[in-house]
Amino acid sequence: MADVLILGGTRNLGHVSSLALLEAGHDVTILNRGITADELPREVERLRGDRRDAEGMKSALARRSFDLILDTTTYTGAEARQAVELFGGNTDRYVFVSSGQVYLVRENLQRPFREEDYDGPLMAEPERDTADFEGWKYGIDKRDAEDVFSTAFQASGFPVTILRLPMVASERDHYGRIQAYIGRILDGGPILVPAEPGLPIRHAYVNDVARLVVALAGADSGFGVAYNISYGESASLRELIAMLAAFTERDPNIMMKPRAELEEQGLLPHCSPFSGKWMSELDNGRSLDELGPIGLAYTTPAVYLESIVDDYQSRWRNSNIIPNGLAQRRDEILWAYPRT
Repeated sequence: MADVLILGGTRNLGHVSSLALLEAGHDVTILNRGITADELPREVERLRGDRRDAEGMKSALARRSFDLILDTTTYTGAEARQAVELFGGNTDRYVFVSSGQVYLVRENLQRPFREEDYDGPLMAEPERDTADFEGWKYGIDKRDAEDVFSTAFQASGFPVTILRLPMVASERDHYGRIQAYIGRILDGGPILVPAEPGLPIRHAYVNDVARLVVALAGADSGFGVAYNISYGESASLRELIAMLAAFTERDPNIMMKPRAELEEQGLLPHCSPFSGKWMSELDNGRSLDELGPIGLAYTTPAVYLESIVDDYQSRWRNSNIIPNGLAQRRDEILWAYPRT
């Protein structure tokens, strides 16, 4: 039995990982600011701390040590340096959740991205106050955090394992990206997408990542290594929508429009979140080779998408939870079908 600390733990991956760890018999503690209510059982210990308050974090932890720490809330190099200072010598394994976006700020890469593609020239900073700048900054900041953890491993043996995730498909995605497509299919209105081929879609399923976290709690491999964690085949947006539509038993009403018009109307990215320019596509060969023996396995989209559809039609709709992207649904319909 391991003593596990999760930084975060209230929404998506942290929540699902907490339940998986509890089911496997581990002790689970979550550390967060306490702003977002969690839905975890009483067995989970709650600690309160703010990453911006180093002394408060030290006080909350009270010099405790943990067998494994899952970090879902570090986004910058400064936060990573604080984590190394706080937890160096106090954990047997530190799992840092990074992003496939670390590759999207590289120049001239071929999809799908491999771990070896991390090193190399980076793109120039885009103009500020643009969507491209926000996407670029997220990738750069995650790279800075990775570099801090990797340097700490090389210098002092800080026991980090880095998981690079693409978009995480989940019943609990607080952005409701897949759920917003489902909602549009169910209401029968137009699904507005840019009239272009679009990037291939290749996600990771939240339960697969959570099971890997459980496996790492008892493993002795993977230290100082970065892994792409992702399903190994890609689909087009049309293929993904078709799978969702099949589970709803509805015909999707896809309407192709020029990207410039959708952007001018302020409908992108919410009208089609998987039509963005900042979606990674990861090669999972290393993760299967090195982590497959300890239990890593990937669920096919045909399986997890059905579960997400079922959850949306029951829990989301019964609780009247509206995906972020559907808040503008009326504007989409009025623009697609203007009154004459």
